[in-house]
Amino acid sequence: MSDQITITLPDGSKRSYTKGVTALDVATSISEGLARNVLAAKVNGEVRDSFRPIEEDSELQLLTWNDDEGKSTMWHSSAHIMAEALEALYPGIKLGIGPPIENGFYYDIDFNGVEFDADNLEVIENKMLELAREKNEFTRKVISKADAITYYKEKGDEYKLELIDGLEDGSITFYKQGNFTDLCRGPHIPHTGYVKAVKILNVAGAYWRGDENRKQLTRLYAISFPKQKELKEHLELLEQAKLRDHRKIGKELELFTFSEKVGKGLPLWLPKGAVLRERLENFLKKAQLKAGYDQVVSPHIGSKELYVTSGHYAKYGEDSFQPIHTPAADEEFLLKPMNCPHHCEIYKSKPRSYKDLPIRYAEFGTVYRYEQSGELHGLTRVRGFTQDDAHIFCSQDQVKSEFAKVVDLVLYVFSALGFEDFTAQVSLRDPNNPDKYIGKDEDWEKAEAAIKEVAEEKELNFVIEYGEAAFYGPKLDFMVKDALGRKWQLGTSQVDYSLPERFELEYIGSDNKKHRPVMIHRAPFGSMERFIAILIENCAGDFPLWLAPDQIAILPISEKYHDYAKQLFIEMQEQDIRGFVDERDEKIGKKIRDAEVKKTPYMLIVGEKEAEEATVSVRQHGHGDIGSMKKEEFAHFFHNKVDELIN
Repeated sequence: MSDQITITLPDGSKRSYTKGVTALDVATSISEGLARNVLAAKVNGEVRDSFRPIEEDSELQLLTWNDDEGKSTMWHSSAHIMAEALEALYPGIKLGIGPPIENGFYYDIDFNGVEFDADNLEVIENKMLELAREKNEFTRKVISKADAITYYKEKGDEYKLELIDGLEDGSITFYKQGNFTDLCRGPHIPHTGYVKAVKILNVAGAYWRGDENRKQLTRLYAISFPKQKELKEHLELLEQAKLRDHRKIGKELELFTFSEKVGKGLPLWLPKGAVLRERLENFLKKAQLKAGYDQVVSPHIGSKELYVTSGHYAKYGEDSFQPIHTPAADEEFLLKPMNCPHHCEIYKSKPRSYKDLPIRYAEFGTVYRYEQSGELHGLTRVRGFTQDDAHIFCSQDQVKSEFAKVVDLVLYVFSALGFEDFTAQVSLRDPNNPDKYIGKDEDWEKAEAAIKEVAEEKELNFVIEYGEAAFYGPKLDFMVKDALGRKWQLGTSQVDYSLPERFELEYIGSDNKKHRPVMIHRAPFGSMERFIAILIENCAGDFPLWLAPDQIAILPISEKYHDYAKQLFIEMQEQDIRGFVDERDEKIGKKIRDAEVKKTPYMLIVGEKEAEEATVSVRQHGHGDIGSMKKEEFAHFFHNKVDELIN
């Protein structure tokens, strides 16, 4: 029997190695420089330690800092280094979990009565770098459940014991580096020396396992890099992020607010924010009308039975608000967690024919989901949010063309709002976990094929992610990068064979027989709240002209010209140009500066000459004076600018 295996690299080339070869060995055989940069490996699609033996023919991808999985592996290992540093500095602490996250990592710590100085994090950072410089190798060990329990009982760490309790014997692994051992699935970098720079970014409280009834631990968020220069650049980016924070800008521009009395995670939209929302809604409604959608409205609550039928209650009941009980016995309602079951019932309200299809229902429907208070964050994570939801009911042979039209609509929205850097994510089932999903395999296969074909035909920059599908169907998610390089899921579209089955939806086909429609879920904005938050941060509050709550500021030089300014304001309103008159008793220079701070796109300055000649002196935000214009000329100039942006 041969002891040779074939390794296939991403470029399709094949190399022969002895069984037990590691990814690091393969990298070294290609280039010493490459080997020095390998952080982990993807073996037959599974991210693994680069130092683990490969025993069979495999497809291999070497992962470096330039790969997301490489970064994630480094951050995972850095979490272990941080835990080792903390144990050395604070003997007697107990460890929770320490996973990598999108930008860095964290570790949850029970300081167990040990005094912790959250204002002196540099001590921990220095200890981490000291340990990193030791270049201690990460070693992996498969351990029996009994031995794992014995280890943590002797250590007195109840959090790890609880985690072990949920694991199967034979699947438990420990990783060790230096003097530190942790329960962990991995993977990890070859040794600690890859970590050259580290920064603890934040200290927060976090309930153990996210349960508000459990003990609150201390969570340390941090990030690491292979070069000090990269950490410096990241910290500069974070400073920019603070300036662009939608919560800060939203307050400055008077867009939205929150009230403890109203409730956590329930935004209140102020007049200017309401205008912004209305403009976005009208923009999409106009596009939807052109695309053949009908607007519908559904109530804010629904019978619990509705969501039992749809399958949402079984999947998400724990994340929903508790049922609402009425005076009638056994009558329960839920705050609406999603719109699709309501739309199914609208479809079902009368008999349907193949001649009626496709039917496209659209609704700006507000939904409610319970998020733990520690997870709430401005508009990006709330408990009540509005979806630009629509559901298309179509025949099997219409699925692909309808899905393609949905993609076109999403691309139109992104283009009009300046979102240019995005990746389409084809989210499919997890082939190793079929119990997460409902519906027939053949229906899933048809739906997945349609989505992939449309993504290819539209020449989208897309990736395939297994395990990211909705429980009822595959989807196409649009992952948008904002101005700071962070990724956000905004638009989404899903093909669903399951809900029509569960709700027994039908139409009469050309053969005069009953058929089941296919359902497409879509939301180009996703959540209005999250979309607006990302939009604010992407443009730093400098909204596209057509969307700005205040498009003009009329600035009279003195009180003598207030009447002309007010008349001008009325005339601009009649031209569908929004703004305000600054009648404060301030010098014109201060009025201009304040309008600049509020990011008002155009300032119309009026004085004696303008009042006599029915003109305006125009300044553009960020550009300065652009000249004098007749009132009618400015309105024409303004609308041409708007048309350039959205057409």
